[in-house]
Amino acid sequence: MAKKEEHIRKPEWLKIKLNTNDNYKGLKKMMREKKLHTVCEEARCPNIHECWAVRKTATFMILGDVCTRACRFCAVKTGLPTELDLQEPERVAESVEQMGLKHVVITAVARDDLKDGGATVFAETVRAIRKRNPFCSIEVLPSDMMGVYENLETLMDAKPDIMNHNIETVKRLTPRVRARATYDRTLEFLRRAKEMNANIPTKSSIMIGLGETWEEIIATFDDLRANNVDIVTVGQYLQPTKKHLKVQKYYHPDEFAELRKIALSKGFKHCEAGPLVRSSYHADEQVNAANKAVQSN
Repeated sequence: MAKKEEHIRKPEWLKIKLNTNDNYKGLKKMMREKKLHTVCEEARCPNIHECWAVRKTATFMILGDVCTRACRFCAVKTGLPTELDLQEPERVAESVEQMGLKHVVITAVARDDLKDGGATVFAETVRAIRKRNPFCSIEVLPSDMMGVYENLETLMDAKPDIMNHNIETVKRLTPRVRARATYDRTLEFLRRAKEMNANIPTKSSIMIGLGETWEEIIATFDDLRANNVDIVTVGQYLQPTKKHLKVQKYYHPDEFAELRKIALSKGFKHCEAGPLVRSSYHADEQVNAANKAVQSN
């Protein structure tokens, strides 16, 4: 009989201080009133209280809250999505205006049921935000849209300030961790985005703690740099429910600090690395790094 997999206890440095002040409560109320979703809530992000209550930032999740993929690390619901809400871009733009954001991240569930992968609504959301909030920088975090590059072009034509697409894990673990997405297609997606508009910085994120080796993490850095990615974030994988992949290792903050040094030595213009770092963590602070990345090219 196979030995039951041992549960690894969460270390002290992963304890989170909750903050439910008026900013947090106000943002939550506004999201419900406007029938909007945030990846902060849907993906059970550990930083939601810091971002909502202290930094007053949020990552909007458009195209509904039901994903067509079932990645084994992600807490977002999976199933058959509802129809498109064509008024959503305007509601997101209104919310950004009400919140007075200087930087906003727009992500989405994977919509493999749509011919354009949701690219049109993504692009309209970028344009609607820019019209109402001309001084707000916009970061987009789409799926790979099944590798249909006309869809990527639709989104790039809207000229977001940062194009973010996550590699998620190392090449060896990709088939086990991600659904439908492939390691090589992610790299090609990022490379093509840069080819379409060299002035738009590209960014990617990797979770660690899923069973990868240190050497595989470094190899992933090399692959991202070989495809001209400017910014990388590295965070600890946390198991959202018992149904999801188990944590194989909790990395110490010192190891994250070392990975950040290595990433910068590889030529990334900016690296955010830490146990609680997520793709959009402190994204507002990465705008300056992104602008420097463009200026130095």
